[in-house]
Amino acid sequence: MSDPNQEVKIVEKQQDTPDLSKQPHTNPDTVEKVNSNNLTLNFSDDLTDEGRQPTEYELKTLRHISEKIPMSCWLVAVVELAERFSYYGLSAPFQNYMQNGPNDHPAGALHLGHQGATALSYFFQFWCYVTPIFGGWLADTYLGKFKTISIACGIYLIGIFLLFITSFPSFGRQTALGGYCTALITIGVATGMVKSNVSPLIADQIPKTKPRITITKKGERVIVDPNITVQNVFMFFYLMINIGSLSVIATTEMEAHAGGFWTAYLLCFCFFWIAVAALILGRNKYVKIPVGDRIINKTFRCTWIAVRSGFKFDAAKPSVNPEKAFPWDDQFVDEVKRSLYACKVFAFYPIYWLVYGQMLNNFVSQAGSMRSHGIPNDLLQCFNSIAIIIFIPIFERFLYPFIRRFTPFKPISKIFWGFMFGTCAMIYAAVLQHFIYKTGPCYDQPGNCKYGNNIHVAIQIPAYCLISLSEILASITGLEYAYTKAPVSMKSFIMSLFLVTNAFGSALGIALSSVSVDPKMTWLFTGLAVACFLAGCLFWVIYSHYNKYEEQWNSLEYENEIAKGDDVALAPVTSFAQSHKSLG
Repeated sequence: MSDPNQEVKIVEKQQDTPDLSKQPHTNPDTVEKVNSNNLTLNFSDDLTDEGRQPTEYELKTLRHISEKIPMSCWLVAVVELAERFSYYGLSAPFQNYMQNGPNDHPAGALHLGHQGATALSYFFQFWCYVTPIFGGWLADTYLGKFKTISIACGIYLIGIFLLFITSFPSFGRQTALGGYCTALITIGVATGMVKSNVSPLIADQIPKTKPRITITKKGERVIVDPNITVQNVFMFFYLMINIGSLSVIATTEMEAHAGGFWTAYLLCFCFFWIAVAALILGRNKYVKIPVGDRIINKTFRCTWIAVRSGFKFDAAKPSVNPEKAFPWDDQFVDEVKRSLYACKVFAFYPIYWLVYGQMLNNFVSQAGSMRSHGIPNDLLQCFNSIAIIIFIPIFERFLYPFIRRFTPFKPISKIFWGFMFGTCAMIYAAVLQHFIYKTGPCYDQPGNCKYGNNIHVAIQIPAYCLISLSEILASITGLEYAYTKAPVSMKSFIMSLFLVTNAFGSALGIALSSVSVDPKMTWLFTGLAVACFLAGCLFWVIYSHYNKYEEQWNSLEYENEIAKGDDVALAPVTSFAQSHKSLG
């Protein structure tokens, strides 16, 4: 047996070493036991840390990396890509289709004018983002995510086909308007059913493992962090969304130069069948979470009990009130409480979505008031997608890892900066609108000029790029937050609550449609910039302390796995929640 004094020296030397990633592959938990019990152990280079759960100190000091994204995630992503291709391909020509008549420049069909088209555009956005409530409830209570998405695809195809048929010029304005409104309702229902379920489904494909240590090929000890994996999956998911949204390049060009609106809608109808094919090919490969037992009803009942008790969730815990015979356990109550905190964070998102929505209507009208030089005024939306496709890999591979080397970049911080970039986009749009009004020949009534005022339409591109940066920080993080804070059995419903904030933003847009006219557009963009800035600041003041609880809340699912006897990874010395109580 070796000398105990010598053993203590070894322990002290290891504790004084600041860089854990460069130590020999020795189990620190074993070292702590040696130090506390004064036992003698011999260490060997064959002892490995591979697969061990990290200690609290290692969580703070070792580099965090993502797991490999499973193939089933790619199949779900193809479904989203095809759906977004059709959605954005259809909606990009909507403003011209609604606003103008066949003899206007640019040409349209319904002749509703700027205000009417903007109001109907906001209604479509509202409808598409209020229907996820139905889709989330249906999936979590009865059908499951996969079946709900499959049914939605059939409804989607009916809506696109109806839009395509009634857009032929030979049908006339009244038939086109009736077909258009019916198609909007149908497509909106299908969109809600898809949107509330496809992002939770893609995240469900990630194995539910606890953070663990692994050894890289270079011998560095790193932590495989499931939270980083979820973050990367949602970045990848959003990348697919924006690759699909490049359809605006094709549909706007076809609208302007290849036969009119019906050709654009036919392309979207044909492309959507790719989503159907991906669902059929992946039906036996997807990870499908079982449907909860009236989970949403239980959630509302649990919340109501807490509300009646002065928002004290302990009143709904069976361990505190065993005589009540609640049909849930304490873990479920903690998950509901965590979900409620997530929903509170979403309260300021309607202001953000109101700002984001300008890209789909008023930015298009603004581009139509400038000299196009042969560029369709609704084509510039593609620069939003192009910017996101460029920026997402930069954020994932370089910016986020660089920031994490110095400080954790938590969700609340990301969302705050998303609001700030949205503010910058509105400031840029307001300044641009000011110069449009200052430029002839029609000055503050550019609609009176067939080709708009003498200012190049490409100057609008930076506004789309600023919106893109805000999306990466606010929209992607919102999706991630909705998924990670929701209980396993109601991911779709909580995701739908996040998406419905977009509907509230659209409702605000409808209320503001009366001022979406020349010469008031400068003040509209200025007011939106102020509103977004104030909302972002209030968001930070109210919710910034949530960053401290991020790991604790995320750990609830892993603690639940431990309680079920999950042996994917070794149980830690202390649980995540226990090790991070000091943060609260």
